[in-house]
Amino acid sequence: MTQRLHLVFGGELIDPTKNAFKNVDDIHVVGIFPDYDTAFDAWKAEAQKTVDNAHMRYFIAHLHRLRDEEAAASSTEELG
Repeated sequence: MTQRLHLVFGGELIDPTKNAFKNVDDIHVVGIFPDYDTAFDAWKAEAQKTVDNAHMRYFIAHLHRLRDEEAAASSTEELG
């Protein structure tokens, strides 16, 4: 079975019209979730907490899209 991992994270943006964080050290990592529905629920809960701050944004990163299972492993992956 293929896993479709999703990362939920967020923080304060420099400009609410862009996706650059004000301070990368303050990024809030909510967690990694096994499917989109669970990630969406976590994203929504965090986004609702900061709805009054236009500079706060939360995102869902599709981790499974960052990796091509058919491609050869990198040297660091082969160490494991």
